[in-house]
Amino acid sequence: MSKTNTGRFFEDYAVGDVITHAVPRTIKMGERALYHALYPARHALHSSDQFAQSCGLPFSPLDDLVTFHTVFGKTVPDVSLNAVANLGYAEGRWETPLWPGDTITATSEVIGVKQNSNGKSGVVWVRTTGRNQHGEVLMSYVRWVMVRKRGDGPAPETVIPDLNSAVPAADLVIPRGLDFSAYDFALAGEPHRLSDYAVGEVIDHVDGVTIEEAEHMLATRLWQNTAKVHFDATNRPDGKRLIYGGHVISMARALSFNGLANAQMIVALNGGAHANPCFAGDTVRAWSEVVDIAETSAPGVGAIRLRLVATKGAAGVLRTDDGKYHPDVLLDLDYWALMPE
Repeated sequence: MSKTNTGRFFEDYAVGDVITHAVPRTIKMGERALYHALYPARHALHSSDQFAQSCGLPFSPLDDLVTFHTVFGKTVPDVSLNAVANLGYAEGRWETPLWPGDTITATSEVIGVKQNSNGKSGVVWVRTTGRNQHGEVLMSYVRWVMVRKRGDGPAPETVIPDLNSAVPAADLVIPRGLDFSAYDFALAGEPHRLSDYAVGEVIDHVDGVTIEEAEHMLATRLWQNTAKVHFDATNRPDGKRLIYGGHVISMARALSFNGLANAQMIVALNGGAHANPCFAGDTVRAWSEVVDIAETSAPGVGAIRLRLVATKGAAGVLRTDDGKYHPDVLLDLDYWALMPE
């Protein structure tokens, strides 16, 4: 009997199953150096202990997307090793900052299954939770993936979860001690505070980065993401390695610094779609739309809801006349971030 893992197929999932993911991962300061080498990430709270301490934190936490990528990577061998596509996200919440030295573990509960009409694949919904060594929830989120079937067996009974379209502002978790009342805008890099933004405003982040094979493969290995489409060029008919969607997320978030330098911490992931595939050689640009603005209970801290779009094309262009994503659009991400009022 083979001892190797060929991954789960659609038939292997049942609603209510809880999957404990291997392997625990201890995150230290080298992770920050690698993250900032891969992406033009410059948000001050994630760059400087002194800046973080001036904002009421004990020291600088790891970038919020390091938590996401590490937790996500844990899930791949059990959830998406045989995925055709990663379809979307919902109900994501960051609840505890990730500090250097923390050890991350992850579990996923299957909350939905639906076979596709072609009978060769199906969609699986899972709610994933990442915790630190103290058992505290670092973050949780729902994602759904299209997974290949092993054979022509009967389909499980369809269960489609009822998901919220957005995390309510009142449910955002503010890191303990966070205080922007003495926020240093000069050190942060831009003077724009929450009151300077308006719902409906579109921000062109101007800069672009051309994706290289070496960078995305380093990133995917860093988070122990074993999805075949990212490494094995023979796994796709076109002979190309697909860029990990999280690589595009982090690139777009880092590019958004130019215009949103004070959107310091991501606290919720309302929804997201990888609209079109990204390959090495593509030049990624980003634009954001302000969706909502809210107060929080923390001194000087407000929340801004943003639509972040990664594209190979022009700012502000999202869909074609028929309502489909424009072919240039790579990512459509809806998230809440914390910003000084």
